[in-house]
Amino acid sequence: MTSLAEQGRASIKAGSKSFALASRVLPPALRDDASMLYAWCRLCDDVVDGQEMGHGQITDYRVGQAERLATLRAETATALGGSSDDPRFAGMAQVFARHAIPHRHAVEHLDGFQMDVDERVYETVDDVLDYSYHVAGVVGVMMAHIMGVRDDATLDRASDLGLAFQLTNIARDVIDDARADRVFMPSALLEKHGAPTDAAELAKRENWPAAHAAAVELLDVAEGYYASARVGIRELPFRCAWAITAALKVYREIGEVLRAGGPEAWERRVGAGTGRKVGLALGAMGPAIGRKRVGAYERDGFYTRP
Repeated sequence: MTSLAEQGRASIKAGSKSFALASRVLPPALRDDASMLYAWCRLCDDVVDGQEMGHGQITDYRVGQAERLATLRAETATALGGSSDDPRFAGMAQVFARHAIPHRHAVEHLDGFQMDVDERVYETVDDVLDYSYHVAGVVGVMMAHIMGVRDDATLDRASDLGLAFQLTNIARDVIDDARADRVFMPSALLEKHGAPTDAAELAKRENWPAAHAAAVELLDVAEGYYASARVGIRELPFRCAWAITAALKVYREIGEVLRAGGPEAWERRVGAGTGRKVGLALGAMGPAIGRKRVGAYERDGFYTRP
């Protein structure tokens, strides 16, 4: 019989090559727990969006979306209460129990998908940061718990890394999201650069240059959160620090590729090749070794998690 840990590892390998690569340097027990948490997060995202491992969007994904989210909430609560036959929920519950992760973080994560169900409109960068916390920042907090972090200051930095990842995601996926009738870019930022806020219009090729300018400005916001996250890495054990630094470098590269490629970058999937990712992951060892030398970086004006 396949173990919960094996199913978690299979999920992270299929769902995110970047995170799977970074997780390989974690101690085996922590890698398994991180994978099981990822498997639950991936499941929630896929169920709400009507996808499989983040791909293959079904056309009518909004039909039944609220009911699917309600089922996720119920199954999550049941699993955290100690009973679940689904390995993805059972694995998540084991991880929460083993690392004393507050159950409210699971609820916060699901609340992010509620914003999808409600078709929330994101007017400002602050609106997008609130969404990003729920779908990604709180995942950083939960991962930090797995790595033994308990102090709020370091958990804030873990949240910042999740925020940076999600802002990078949003910038990368502007056109794909628009084609699926979704807009996560803040309206104010799109309007500032002369890009339409209507999804169908945003997806049109002639509007890509303006959309790219807005995406680059969002990536500039992400840079501050990446810098803040590096401060938190100082507090992690070496192998955890290496893994998180690798994830940071590999994911930040997505934004760099988008910046350098201009609007034409959206002609294909934006990201780095396997060789580049491996090089970045290996190159993360040095900064992980020297993590204690990372200077201060204030969080003034940054998103405050609930």
